Amino acid sequence: MADNIYDALRESHAAQRSLCRRLLRAKAGDTRRSELFQALRVELAAHAAAEERFLYAPILMDDMGLSPSRHALSEHHEIDECVEQLGQADIGGDAWLERARKLSHEVHHHLHEEERRFFQVSGKILSDSQKHTLARRYRKDYQRMVAVLQQD
Repeated sequence: MADNIYDALRESHAAQRSLCRRLLRAKAGDTRRSELFQALRVELAAHAAAEERFLYAPILMDDMGLSPSRHALSEHHEIDECVEQLGQADIGGDAWLERARKLSHEVHHHLHEEERRFFQVSGKILSDSQKHTLARRYRKDYQRMVAVLQQD
């Protein structure tokens, strides 16, 4: 399989988009709301941790990648804050849905920007060999983080 880091990341991006859509469709009082939020929380956190370690960190080392990496990291922080706010809201209330919409917006914005801009910049920095090695490392760390986060 000619897997590269971008293929691996796009799989997680697709899962994030799907979970966001399903979360926003779940009605108040639906037990799936809580389950979907937990699944999205784990997905976002596992993805961010592995992505920061195995894509952003190597790109930060190149002058051309410094600014895009820092921007992407700041967006991860914003998403983390949205997840925390959503987790503190009453799952049946109006504020919860408003916060879920904000989280979904932040996630979609970040994924779009990353796929349209960051992947292109980082693709110029990384060799094909690095892209394949980083995919393997990302996938391994992502799976490890999912297991760790599901225990929380």
